[in-house]
Amino acid sequence: MSASCCGHNANKRETVSPQWRRALWIALAINAAMFVLELYAGAAAGSRALQADALDFFGDSANYAISLGVAGMALAWRARAALFKGATIFIFGLYIMMSAIWDAFEGARPDAGVMGAIGFLALAANIAVALLLYRFREGDSNMRSVWICSRNDAIGNIAVMAAALGVFGTGAAWPDLIVAAIMAVLALTGGVQIIRQARLELGTDAEPVKGMA
Repeated sequence: MSASCCGHNANKRETVSPQWRRALWIALAINAAMFVLELYAGAAAGSRALQADALDFFGDSANYAISLGVAGMALAWRARAALFKGATIFIFGLYIMMSAIWDAFEGARPDAGVMGAIGFLALAANIAVALLLYRFREGDSNMRSVWICSRNDAIGNIAVMAAALGVFGTGAAWPDLIVAAIMAVLALTGGVQIIRQARLELGTDAEPVKGMA
């Protein structure tokens, strides 16, 4: 998901073309709108998987905002922005995980119809963004990572739709909770990776970090 695969280029000051900047603004607007919609729909439908999928849209929105706002600034400023992004993703992931655990004992069955409809809309949004950014897929590492993340986020949307089908078929909440837990774990680990990388770039962590995306 975006929490772990969408980073920022740590090696140099970045420059963005007007076409790239315009595409990022459109992608930012789509992802921010879907984040709010999925978060609200997830709460209304009682679906933790929808709320977890909203993290993908939040992570991408934050990534686009960082690319637009601090791409031309020094590494330290980009690292501070990434640190905030990582901390926020981690907090959201922790909330989803704790909510999923709580619902496993106390929660009711989520609304499968809402899950499926919003999951399909989210999939369409990610496909639209991926097509928008397709022309930049052979650009620098930051451009390529943004496009790959938008493409890969469709997997999360498909997982939500599969969870909706599972809830509808079984009449139970466990398919929703399983998907939510998996996506929450990805958010937690992705948030930690982003935080550790940002701290390294700020010079506050002396230990090297391996396996960074």
